[in-house]
Amino acid sequence: MEINVSCTGVLAGKIAASYGATQIARAIACKGECNVVLATGASQFEMLRTLVSFDFIDWSKVTCFHLDEYIGIDDSHPASFVKYLRERFLNQIKVPPKQFHFVNGINPAGAEAECARLDQLVNDVKIDVAFIGIGENGHIAFNDPPADFETKKPFLVVDLDEACRQQQFGEGWFESLEAVPKQAISMSVQQIMKAETLVVTVPEKRKAKAAKAAIQGPVNPSTPASILKRHSHCVLFLDNESSSLLAKP
Repeated sequence: MEINVSCTGVLAGKIAASYGATQIARAIACKGECNVVLATGASQFEMLRTLVSFDFIDWSKVTCFHLDEYIGIDDSHPASFVKYLRERFLNQIKVPPKQFHFVNGINPAGAEAECARLDQLVNDVKIDVAFIGIGENGHIAFNDPPADFETKKPFLVVDLDEACRQQQFGEGWFESLEAVPKQAISMSVQQIMKAETLVVTVPEKRKAKAAKAAIQGPVNPSTPASILKRHSHCVLFLDNESSSLLAKP
Protein backbone atom coordinates (compact mmCIF):
# COMPACT_ATOMS: atom_id res chain seq x y z
CA MET A 1 0.00 0.00 0.00
CA GLU A 2 1.34 3.42 -1.00
CA ILE A 3 0.21 6.60 0.79
CA ASN A 4 0.01 9.98 -0.93
CA VAL A 5 -0.90 12.96 1.28
CA SER A 6 -1.96 16.32 -0.19
CA CYS A 7 -2.64 19.55 1.67
CA THR A 8 -6.32 19.65 0.64
CA GLY A 9 -9.02 17.22 -0.44
CA VAL A 10 -9.37 18.99 -3.78
CA LEU A 11 -5.69 18.44 -4.53
CA ALA A 12 -5.90 14.82 -3.38
CA GLY A 13 -8.76 14.22 -5.82
CA LYS A 14 -6.86 15.86 -8.68
CA ILE A 15 -3.73 13.81 -8.05
CA ALA A 16 -5.75 10.59 -7.70
CA ALA A 17 -7.45 11.28 -11.03
CA SER A 18 -4.14 12.00 -12.74
CA TYR A 19 -2.62 8.80 -11.40
CA GLY A 20 -5.64 6.72 -12.37
CA ALA A 21 -5.82 8.28 -15.84
CA THR A 22 -2.21 7.31 -16.45
CA GLN A 23 -3.02 3.72 -15.52
CA ILE A 24 -6.02 3.70 -17.89
CA ALA A 25 -3.94 5.08 -20.75
CA ARG A 26 -1.22 2.51 -20.07
CA ALA A 27 -3.69 -0.37 -20.21
CA ILE A 28 -5.13 0.91 -23.50
CA ALA A 29 -1.63 1.26 -24.95
CA CYS A 30 -0.69 -2.28 -23.87
CA LYS A 31 -3.79 -4.24 -24.81
CA GLY A 32 -6.05 -1.89 -26.75
CA GLU A 33 -8.71 -1.64 -24.06
CA CYS A 34 -9.23 -1.04 -20.35
CA ASN A 35 -11.72 -2.18 -17.72
CA VAL A 36 -12.49 0.32 -14.99
CA VAL A 37 -14.56 0.35 -11.79
CA LEU A 38 -16.05 3.69 -10.72
CA ALA A 39 -17.25 4.61 -7.25
CA THR A 40 -19.56 7.37 -6.06
CA GLY A 41 -20.06 9.53 -2.97
CA ALA A 42 -18.66 12.84 -1.81
CA SER A 43 -15.09 11.52 -1.73
CA GLN A 44 -15.14 11.08 -5.52
CA PHE A 45 -16.36 14.56 -6.52
CA GLU A 46 -13.02 16.15 -7.35
CA MET A 47 -11.47 12.93 -8.62
CA LEU A 48 -14.25 12.47 -11.21
CA ARG A 49 -14.32 16.17 -12.10
CA THR A 50 -10.65 15.93 -12.99
CA LEU A 51 -10.75 12.49 -14.59
CA VAL A 52 -13.32 13.51 -17.21
CA SER A 53 -11.18 16.51 -18.20
CA PHE A 54 -8.31 14.41 -19.60
CA ASP A 55 -8.57 14.38 -23.39
CA PHE A 56 -5.81 11.78 -23.77
CA ILE A 57 -8.09 8.98 -22.54
CA ASP A 58 -9.92 7.21 -25.38
CA TRP A 59 -13.08 6.30 -23.49
CA SER A 60 -14.39 4.35 -26.47
CA LYS A 61 -11.89 1.67 -25.50
CA VAL A 62 -12.96 1.59 -21.85
CA THR A 63 -15.57 -0.68 -20.27
CA CYS A 64 -16.90 0.67 -16.98
CA PHE A 65 -18.34 -1.24 -14.04
CA HIS A 66 -20.43 0.27 -11.27
CA LEU A 67 -19.35 -0.47 -7.69
CA ASP A 68 -22.64 -0.51 -5.77
CA GLU A 69 -26.24 0.71 -5.58
CA TYR A 70 -29.08 0.91 -3.09
CA ILE A 71 -31.85 -1.65 -3.39
CA GLY A 72 -35.23 -0.09 -4.18
CA ILE A 73 -33.98 3.24 -5.57
CA ASP A 74 -34.36 4.14 -9.24
CA ASP A 75 -32.23 6.55 -11.23
CA SER A 76 -34.59 9.47 -10.64
CA HIS A 77 -33.83 9.51 -6.91
CA PRO A 78 -31.31 12.19 -5.81
CA ALA A 79 -29.23 9.52 -4.02
CA SER A 80 -29.11 7.10 -6.96
CA PHE A 81 -25.56 6.16 -7.83
CA VAL A 82 -26.63 5.52 -11.41
CA LYS A 83 -27.85 9.13 -11.56
CA TYR A 84 -24.61 10.30 -9.91
CA LEU A 85 -22.41 8.57 -12.51
CA ARG A 86 -24.52 9.69 -15.45
CA GLU A 87 -24.31 13.31 -14.33
CA ARG A 88 -20.70 13.38 -13.16
CA PHE A 89 -19.13 10.98 -15.62
CA LEU A 90 -21.14 9.91 -18.68
CA ASN A 91 -22.54 13.37 -19.41
CA GLN A 92 -19.10 14.96 -19.02
CA ILE A 93 -16.97 12.91 -21.42
CA LYS A 94 -16.91 13.71 -25.13
CA VAL A 95 -16.88 10.10 -26.32
CA PRO A 96 -19.01 7.47 -24.55
CA PRO A 97 -17.29 4.41 -23.09
CA LYS A 98 -17.33 1.10 -24.92
CA GLN A 99 -19.81 -0.14 -22.32
CA PHE A 100 -21.06 0.91 -18.90
CA HIS A 101 -22.48 -1.84 -16.72
CA PHE A 102 -24.67 -0.19 -14.10
CA VAL A 103 -26.06 -1.90 -11.02
CA ASN A 104 -29.85 -1.99 -11.22
CA GLY A 105 -31.28 -1.60 -7.72
CA ILE A 106 -34.82 -2.15 -8.96
CA ASN A 107 -34.39 -5.25 -11.12
CA PRO A 108 -37.94 -6.68 -11.39
CA ALA A 109 -36.50 -10.17 -10.94
CA GLY A 110 -35.04 -9.19 -7.56
CA ALA A 111 -31.67 -8.23 -6.06
CA GLU A 112 -30.21 -11.75 -6.15
CA ALA A 113 -31.05 -12.00 -9.85
CA GLU A 114 -29.32 -8.66 -10.41
CA CYS A 115 -26.23 -9.96 -8.61
CA ALA A 116 -26.24 -13.03 -10.84
CA ARG A 117 -26.48 -10.81 -13.94
CA LEU A 118 -23.55 -8.70 -12.78
CA ASP A 119 -21.54 -11.79 -11.85
CA GLN A 120 -21.85 -13.03 -15.42
CA LEU A 121 -20.64 -9.70 -16.78
CA VAL A 122 -17.54 -9.44 -14.60
CA ASN A 123 -16.56 -13.08 -14.05
CA ASP A 124 -14.10 -13.36 -16.94
CA VAL A 125 -13.00 -9.74 -16.97
CA LYS A 126 -9.69 -8.43 -15.68
CA ILE A 127 -10.28 -5.07 -13.99
CA ASP A 128 -7.36 -2.79 -14.74
CA VAL A 129 -8.19 0.18 -12.52
CA ALA A 130 -10.70 0.47 -9.67
CA PHE A 131 -11.45 3.91 -8.24
CA ILE A 132 -12.84 3.51 -4.73
CA GLY A 133 -13.15 5.32 -1.40
CA ILE A 134 -13.28 4.38 2.27
CA GLY A 135 -16.38 4.97 4.39
CA GLU A 136 -16.47 6.52 7.82
CA ASN A 137 -17.00 3.02 9.23
CA GLY A 138 -14.06 1.68 7.19
CA HIS A 139 -16.17 0.09 4.48
CA ILE A 140 -15.09 -0.38 0.87
CA ALA A 141 -18.00 -0.29 -1.55
CA PHE A 142 -20.95 -1.20 0.69
CA ASN A 143 -19.07 -3.96 2.50
CA ASP A 144 -19.79 -2.73 6.03
CA PRO A 145 -18.08 -4.25 9.08
CA PRO A 146 -17.76 -7.09 9.68
CA ALA A 147 -17.10 -7.53 5.97
CA ASP A 148 -16.97 -10.88 4.23
CA PHE A 149 -13.32 -11.29 3.25
CA GLU A 150 -13.77 -14.84 1.95
CA THR A 151 -16.64 -14.96 -0.55
CA LYS A 152 -15.58 -15.26 -4.17
CA LYS A 153 -18.97 -14.09 -5.42
CA PRO A 154 -18.41 -10.85 -7.37
CA PHE A 155 -21.60 -9.06 -6.27
CA LEU A 156 -23.58 -9.40 -3.04
CA VAL A 157 -26.76 -8.26 -1.37
CA VAL A 158 -25.53 -6.53 1.79
CA ASP A 159 -27.10 -5.00 4.89
CA LEU A 160 -26.11 -1.40 5.61
CA ASP A 161 -25.14 -0.73 9.20
CA GLU A 162 -26.22 2.30 11.20
CA ALA A 163 -22.93 4.16 10.74
CA CYS A 164 -23.08 3.73 6.97
CA ARG A 165 -26.68 4.89 6.78
CA GLN A 166 -25.87 7.86 9.03
CA GLN A 167 -23.04 8.84 6.67
CA GLN A 168 -25.38 8.80 3.66
CA PHE A 169 -27.86 11.00 5.52
CA GLY A 170 -25.10 13.27 6.81
CA GLU A 171 -23.80 13.87 3.29
CA GLY A 172 -27.23 15.15 2.31
CA TRP A 173 -28.38 12.41 -0.04
CA PHE A 174 -31.57 11.69 1.93
CA GLU A 175 -34.12 13.85 3.75
CA SER A 176 -33.97 11.66 6.87
CA LEU A 177 -32.10 8.69 8.31
CA GLU A 178 -35.27 6.62 8.01
CA ALA A 179 -35.29 7.24 4.25
CA VAL A 180 -31.85 5.63 3.77
CA PRO A 181 -32.28 2.08 2.44
CA LYS A 182 -31.19 -0.77 4.67
CA GLN A 183 -29.82 -2.94 1.87
CA ALA A 184 -27.70 -2.52 -1.23
CA ILE A 185 -26.02 -4.47 -4.00
CA SER A 186 -22.25 -4.24 -3.66
CA MET A 187 -19.14 -5.49 -5.38
CA SER A 188 -17.51 -7.92 -2.96
CA VAL A 189 -14.21 -7.40 -1.18
CA GLN A 190 -12.48 -10.19 -3.12
CA GLN A 191 -13.74 -8.81 -6.43
CA ILE A 192 -12.40 -5.35 -5.59
CA MET A 193 -9.06 -6.91 -4.64
CA LYS A 194 -8.80 -8.54 -8.08
CA ALA A 195 -8.25 -5.16 -9.74
CA GLU A 196 -4.76 -4.61 -11.11
CA THR A 197 -4.58 -1.10 -9.61
CA LEU A 198 -6.62 0.41 -6.78
CA VAL A 199 -6.94 4.20 -6.66
CA VAL A 200 -8.38 5.03 -3.24
CA THR A 201 -9.43 8.64 -2.61
CA VAL A 202 -10.05 9.45 1.07
CA PRO A 203 -10.43 13.15 1.92
CA GLU A 204 -11.87 14.98 4.98
CA LYS A 205 -11.50 14.88 8.75
CA ARG A 206 -14.48 12.53 9.20
CA LYS A 207 -12.47 9.79 7.46
CA ALA A 208 -9.42 10.14 9.74
CA LYS A 209 -10.30 7.31 12.15
CA ALA A 210 -11.10 4.93 9.32
CA ALA A 211 -7.90 5.84 7.49
CA LYS A 212 -5.80 5.25 10.58
CA ALA A 213 -7.44 1.89 11.27
CA ALA A 214 -7.06 0.78 7.66
CA ILE A 215 -3.44 1.87 7.31
CA GLN A 216 -1.96 1.28 10.76
CA GLY A 217 -4.32 -1.25 12.33
CA PRO A 218 -4.49 -5.02 11.80
CA VAL A 219 -6.16 -6.59 8.80
CA ASN A 220 -9.59 -7.32 10.21
CA PRO A 221 -13.15 -7.60 8.86
CA SER A 222 -14.13 -5.02 11.50
CA THR A 223 -12.17 -2.53 9.38
CA PRO A 224 -12.94 -3.68 5.84
CA ALA A 225 -10.48 -1.25 4.21
CA SER A 226 -7.61 -2.82 6.16
CA ILE A 227 -7.49 -5.61 3.56
CA LEU A 228 -6.16 -3.07 1.06
CA LYS A 229 -2.75 -3.59 2.68
CA ARG A 230 -2.67 -7.02 1.04
CA HIS A 231 -3.05 -5.56 -2.44
CA SER A 232 0.11 -5.38 -4.53
CA HIS A 233 -0.73 -2.09 -6.27
CA CYS A 234 -2.94 0.07 -4.07
CA VAL A 235 -2.43 3.83 -3.67
CA LEU A 236 -4.32 5.87 -1.06
CA PHE A 237 -4.78 9.58 -1.73
CA LEU A 238 -5.37 11.41 1.56
CA ASP A 239 -5.41 15.05 2.60
CA ASN A 240 -4.04 16.72 5.73
CA GLU A 241 -7.32 16.15 7.55
CA SER A 242 -7.90 12.50 6.72
CA SER A 243 -4.24 11.69 7.51
CA SER A 244 -4.18 13.70 10.76
CA LEU A 245 -4.39 10.68 13.09
CA LEU A 246 -1.68 8.63 11.41
CA ALA A 247 1.30 7.86 13.61
CA LYS A 248 4.40 9.51 12.22
CA PRO A 249 7.17 7.13 11.07
